[in-house]
Amino acid sequence: MPFDEEVLISSINDFLFCPRRFALHRIEGVFIENVHTLEGSFLHGRADTPGVENRPGVRVVRALPLFSRKLGLTGKADIVEFHRQPDGSETPLPVDYKHGPRHRWDNDDAQLCAQGLCLEEMMGVPVPRGAVFHAASKRRREVEFTPDLRALTLKTVEDVRAMGVSGRVPPAELKPRCDGCSLRGACLPEAASSPVRSVKAARELFEL
Repeated sequence: MPFDEEVLISSINDFLFCPRRFALHRIEGVFIENVHTLEGSFLHGRADTPGVENRPGVRVVRALPLFSRKLGLTGKADIVEFHRQPDGSETPLPVDYKHGPRHRWDNDDAQLCAQGLCLEEMMGVPVPRGAVFHAASKRRREVEFTPDLRALTLKTVEDVRAMGVSGRVPPAELKPRCDGCSLRGACLPEAASSPVRSVKAARELFEL
């Protein structure tokens, strides 16, 4: 789907983590597995299987497709809990699964908020919060969809769309978050951080 039509919800996380990683993934089509991506895929195994489970006071839906025609968003929620209210209505609460320990990251929260925005449009009801389940610590973290978080999410959607339309891949930049990134070998942030390394890498690229 062209970037000027729809933006994947998962792209929001990619972009906020690292715009270059987003561009390599979504524009260049570069994807390399490592232990972190494999752990994430394994974790999502059950959540990615569609299904409905009824519990006291809550209906749990797995792998729920999401969309927002207004924002041009599309994707899927790992889990959406529909909490029954005294008046018989249901309040949706999206739950996103992450393989790391319990920690707050803007990229995770914005991705979850985008799910909430989609649910608001789809269901026609307010979605004030969501939750992130951190598998490594087996702890759940509630996320309030504050005005600031909603603004960050909306801005990121437009930034993602703009970069996708332009086709521009940002230059590499060595940062602490590069540690553990599956694309480090393709991104080469070390070479980009030093002019001498960049020249050496370019020279060796065509050597047999």
